[in-house]
Amino acid sequence: MNVGKRMMEIGIETRGVQPVPVEQRQDTKFYKIFFIWFSANCNILSFSAGTLGPTIFGLGVRDSCLTIVLFNLIFCAMPSYATTWGPKTGMRQTVISRYSFGYYGVLLICLLNLIGMCGFSILNCILGGQTLASVSGRDLSWTIGIVIIGVISLLVSFCGHTVLHWYERTAWFPVLLTFVIILGLNGKDLGNTAFEPATAPAVLSFASTLAGYTITWTPLGSDYTIYYRPDVSGWRLFLWSYFGLTFSTVRTLLQCTGAAVIASVPSVPLWEEAYGNGNVGGLLEVMLRPVHGFGKFLTVLLSLSVIGNLALSFYSVSLNLQLMVPFFLRVPRYIFSVIGTAIVVALAIAGQHKFYDTLVNFLGLLGYWAGAYIAIIFLEHLYFRKGTFTLYNLAAWNSPRLLPTGIAALAAGLFSFGVAVPCMDQVWFVGPIAKKTGDIGFEMAFVVGGILYFVFRWIEIKWMGRL
Repeated sequence: MNVGKRMMEIGIETRGVQPVPVEQRQDTKFYKIFFIWFSANCNILSFSAGTLGPTIFGLGVRDSCLTIVLFNLIFCAMPSYATTWGPKTGMRQTVISRYSFGYYGVLLICLLNLIGMCGFSILNCILGGQTLASVSGRDLSWTIGIVIIGVISLLVSFCGHTVLHWYERTAWFPVLLTFVIILGLNGKDLGNTAFEPATAPAVLSFASTLAGYTITWTPLGSDYTIYYRPDVSGWRLFLWSYFGLTFSTVRTLLQCTGAAVIASVPSVPLWEEAYGNGNVGGLLEVMLRPVHGFGKFLTVLLSLSVIGNLALSFYSVSLNLQLMVPFFLRVPRYIFSVIGTAIVVALAIAGQHKFYDTLVNFLGLLGYWAGAYIAIIFLEHLYFRKGTFTLYNLAAWNSPRLLPTGIAALAAGLFSFGVAVPCMDQVWFVGPIAKKTGDIGFEMAFVVGGILYFVFRWIEIKWMGRL
């Protein structure tokens, strides 16, 4: 018996980017996608993203929370819509992207997507390692904590679709309960720091960072829904996904909690000492100390909360690596999970003491390319293919001659990025427009990318005589 058959027998998914045939799309437990997004965002990275409002952009707790709520409600709709494509096509999101970017053009999307997923995974590994190490004092280093978190996440992603869905259905509850306990223990110390009134540039710059945290799930959207029955209602799947990202405002609650806690750090000496140079794990451990040994147990649970996010990323990293080189289609998906984990853990160890610099710069940059990407694939589907999958030649998914050239999508994306540059507001660069408006690079990439793609794609279709 070969290795591949043995893996399937013990429940490990071997399928990579190859589309799932209609007869194999039989899963009717559509609610599982709710827990995929719910658990992936119920973690300490969501908490850390919220801390950026006060620490980086100078927003008070109220203004940070209002920005978080409003923009999350908008941004979460984008990956939610992308999940509805999986059951209709049986294809991973980057494979569907070939119908806009072409066989070769999608390689750039895979590369950018890999950078994004690896970046998020590095941040999660650092946070998880920090938090795990804080429980043991000096007995466990951040490096060992990072390795432990990486290995556990690998075990979940290695097994594939079935185990991934099972884990995400159970992982969220203890994390959410722990944050409720944190608020109960420390609520009296929150909100004691005054901030200057919010400015439009600060709000827009923070919103751009939130975009980088949220909309970058879109290139992974259908990766987790390809086994669902194709006759599922698009609205039904959209709402399960959307509520998974926003239900009970879990993402929003954790980000708002992060904003409130970090704004109060200067007024609580013990928190300020534990926080040190961006040690979020140490801060959370101190906040749970009042319950002694139980607090240490809860801190360990918080360190493990990043696994839900990491496992999803490692899973999709394996798919993107497989799509990068045609030869890789012969290599089982789970092999790339191992390779991706090794790369992420090594980079996390190297950058473990630069968490906040990495978080701000990384999230801000992600929103720019993702904005153009979303405009392009949504316009292709909703306008050029009339919102119906009957206009997709699904059999052409791996044929360069039958797919679009990708010239229109690449040109629109690259030109839109050129327009977005003057609108960027980053630590290392502030564009002339952004100096007056704040960071509107994501919005410009989205709008300009969509307009240019409409023009370029129309010309491409006239030139080729087909979609």
